[in-house]
Amino acid sequence: MSIILKKIQNNIQNYKFNDEIIYKGKVSKFDGKIIECDGFPVPIGTICKIESNDNKIVTGEIIGFKDYKNLLAIHDQNANIVAGAVVEVINSGVNIEVGENLLGRVIDAFGNPIDGKDLTVGNEKWPINGKKINPMDRKPINEPIDVGIKAINSLLTIGRGQRIGIIAGSGVGKSVLLAMMSRFTNADIVVVALIGERGREVGGFVNQIFNDSAKKKTVIVAVPADMSPLLRIKGAQRATSIAEYFRAKGKNVLLIMDSLTRIAHAKREVGLALGEQPTSKGYPPSVISMLPNLIERTGAGSKSEGSITAFYTILADSDDTNDPVVDTARAILDGHIVLSREHAQMGIFPAIDINQSLSRVMNSIVDKKHKDKASYIKKLYSLYMENRELILMGGYTSGQNEDIDKALSNWPKICNLLKQKEDERTNFDDSLNNMNSIT
Repeated sequence: MSIILKKIQNNIQNYKFNDEIIYKGKVSKFDGKIIECDGFPVPIGTICKIESNDNKIVTGEIIGFKDYKNLLAIHDQNANIVAGAVVEVINSGVNIEVGENLLGRVIDAFGNPIDGKDLTVGNEKWPINGKKINPMDRKPINEPIDVGIKAINSLLTIGRGQRIGIIAGSGVGKSVLLAMMSRFTNADIVVVALIGERGREVGGFVNQIFNDSAKKKTVIVAVPADMSPLLRIKGAQRATSIAEYFRAKGKNVLLIMDSLTRIAHAKREVGLALGEQPTSKGYPPSVISMLPNLIERTGAGSKSEGSITAFYTILADSDDTNDPVVDTARAILDGHIVLSREHAQMGIFPAIDINQSLSRVMNSIVDKKHKDKASYIKKLYSLYMENRELILMGGYTSGQNEDIDKALSNWPKICNLLKQKEDERTNFDDSLNNMNSIT
């Protein structure tokens, strides 16, 4: 009996599984967003192709299962799908191509170039859902990063490997600030994800960034608003994977994601289509669980790796900073920068509200003198803004309050510290000199 068992074990160990099995099924239901087809055995995230009624190939992705059926979300929202159309697996969708060949290029959610040039195929792979890092293995954030913006360098100092949210309403200069940081930040690699933005803005942003030497170290992943929600999510995941790859190579990476809110909206569309119950402001639970998974992939790497300093823009609808996405992101991130509509109306750009903004690691990466001076300036700023209407109406007379007098006398210097032209880069040392000129 033992001889027979050994033979069976040897046969099992030596059996070669067929990796070329082609799984196929047929469409049984389609509601315009979700395809239901035969339940062949593949995991969530698998990429499939579907034959449309006009003989075009449409791609889709497995997003769930129901009653022994596969549920697919298609990438082309205008696809002409009919009942009985053949669904065939293309690949697992687990790994993506990465490499230095991406530098200086603009790609879509699939990694295909959209800048009109050929792209050589990378020979390295990286999981689209990232690689986990043991929290105990992560390097501490112990040095500042120069972002080239004097208000941030001096009053909201960012650490290398920090994750920051940029909270803003519409029309307050968010895109301009992002373009400045992508060009001015002291980083080895810059990865920009433009997710759910207007197509016009994508072209303008690319031209703005790629006009100088920053192009050689920059990768842009662009998925405009007219793309399917699944592709918008994939674009964010691909950009994060590219940043992770370069971090693993020992590079200090800057990741700019515009915007986290559009990604949440895309996930909301997918979740509601799957039948999830909406909660606050219509967001299903899967949205709230997705945000930490995406954000936690960035930050400082292990001791042998580099870092990912990440900036995520968060749209505050109607300037509501208590939106569920804003609240969730603010709780996970290492700080936030609030762009003020009042500042924009005053002509202060970047329109950073330094009192509502916060860098959680600043106190551990700057010296006491820097910390005290920043706190003093924030106090003067707050005093002026609280009494601004009284001052403008002529209701305040000099000498009534010593602190307000100091705020008034220093206001031009504070404005100079906050204001910065689009093409003006201010390094870290010059930023501190500007700050120290305020007495």
